[in-house]
Amino acid sequence: MQQIKAYLDQIATISNTDWAFFTSKLQRRVIKKKTVFLKLNDIENHISFIESGVVRVYIPKENPEKEITFGFSFKDQFISAYDSFLTQTPSAYELQALTDTTILSITYNDLQEVYKQTQIGNLIGRLTAERLFLIKSKREQNLLNLTAEERYVKLFKERPELLKVIPLKYISSYIGVTAQALSRIRKRI
Repeated sequence: MQQIKAYLDQIATISNTDWAFFTSKLQRRVIKKKTVFLKLNDIENHISFIESGVVRVYIPKENPEKEITFGFSFKDQFISAYDSFLTQTPSAYELQALTDTTILSITYNDLQEVYKQTQIGNLIGRLTAERLFLIKSKREQNLLNLTAEERYVKLFKERPELLKVIPLKYISSYIGVTAQALSRIRKRI
């Protein structure tokens, strides 16, 4: 609980009463490596904070080699199929733990209750949504403005631990190239 408290303290000051109410709604979940914990067409009912581990966000395909990885989330970040969570409609993608992962989750209904019952709930919700949006916007801009090689270099300057925990096939999909093209990029660098 200390990690999420430290994260939220960066956003706003939370009273002890609000914090106690919020944490009473959190559920710790441990997800085994390679487990898909939100499947295609399921409705996302949780927004979660990663205490440890790495989560991949991807569009599954019949041929696993054609899956499209479009996001990763790490320790001290929130993870959710956020569009599905907000609209309570089926998700167009899946969430998979790439390592053993521990998350703190709150359900959609419990979060609505936090918004109603606490002074800080709406602020936390808005600021968290803004941070998720900025991550998405930055990724889109990188895809539009940078070459594949520049995206690869930028990714590993920002997240050097990726090489240790994420298979190259997911990284190649994430930066928008084939595994062969990624191999050529890695040889050049």
